[in-house]
Amino acid sequence: MKKLTRDEMAQRVAQDIPEGAYVNLGIGVPTLVANHLDTNKEIFLHSENGLLGMGPAPAPGEEDDELINAGKQHVTLLTGGAFFHHADSFAMMRGGHLDFCVLGAFQVSATGDLANWHTGTPDAIPAVGGAMDLAIGAKQVYVMMEHLTKQGESKIVAECSYPVTGVGCVDRIYTDLAVIDVTASGLVVREIVSDLGFDALQKLTGIALIDGTQAARAA
Repeated sequence: MKKLTRDEMAQRVAQDIPEGAYVNLGIGVPTLVANHLDTNKEIFLHSENGLLGMGPAPAPGEEDDELINAGKQHVTLLTGGAFFHHADSFAMMRGGHLDFCVLGAFQVSATGDLANWHTGTPDAIPAVGGAMDLAIGAKQVYVMMEHLTKQGESKIVAECSYPVTGVGCVDRIYTDLAVIDVTASGLVVREIVSDLGFDALQKLTGIALIDGTQAARAA
């Protein structure tokens, strides 16, 4: 079974970001999406530490230590980009001004609940950051994550066992095995990696999935 790499996952997410969108890329793997956005599209990347108009990661040796995203990674700023106060940034997030956010996750439930800030481990430091504001404030919430844990358990679950970040907030899940929509009818599989069938994906996931790939093949 050939899984998508993190860069390939990021490239797939980037394909679904439309012209003119205002987008927040969450800390960690989602930041890779910036490197794969279509340069012919005008897309506005937002960071909760007070940036709008970010570009891809800088080339090695061209990093500016005063230009970082919320995850303290070096970024670039496109022409017309802006800096602003942290409070203004959160007002954008909470006020429904972001079209999309792309977040990592520990778990996503069958009804689109998101758990992405704490595993419940007693000695782990909680770090919810702006995840709650993004999950509820963005118009569309995309999750980008590996399909399985290191122990081989599905991260897509019937109910989240980790502390929940947002209830019913996830619209689409991108994993290294599939693209899955969270709908009122259930979890609809839109794409599967080439050498994995629907039945095999269903077995790995362990909860009910709906095969939506037939319509895509017919189209």
